Amino acid sequence: MDIIISNNSNVPIYEQIKEQFKSKIIAGELSTGELLPSIRVLAKDLRCSVITTKNAYEELEKEGFVKTIPAKGVYVSKINKEIAKEEQLKKIEKMLEDVVILAKINKINKKELNTILSIIYEER
Repeated sequence: MDIIISNNSNVPIYEQIKEQFKSKIIAGELSTGELLPSIRVLAKDLRCSVITTKNAYEELEKEGFVKTIPAKGVYVSKINKEIAKEEQLKKIEKMLEDVVILAKINKINKKELNTILSIIYEER
């Protein structure tokens, strides 16, 4: 499972895990009904605590992205991709608002900002 966590991020590790799983589900990289790694296996793979992975899975379940079946595992739920995408777009919009505010404070014009965004977008 390609989940990458950063200990240097301000985002809690469980949230980094949750967001990456959500992105994979929305993108179709993880299919409805697909079994996810167990909490223990994921914790071992990511070198983090079992509590952290448990929290990530619990959040994913609250948001409807996964379903836990006792003694069987955690499975990807069927989701409405349009609703999920809209949720992601809202997050992106909020982040971009923060970027624009920071750019304006530092007198970075729209053209420069677009150039930066284009470079970053292409690199990823």
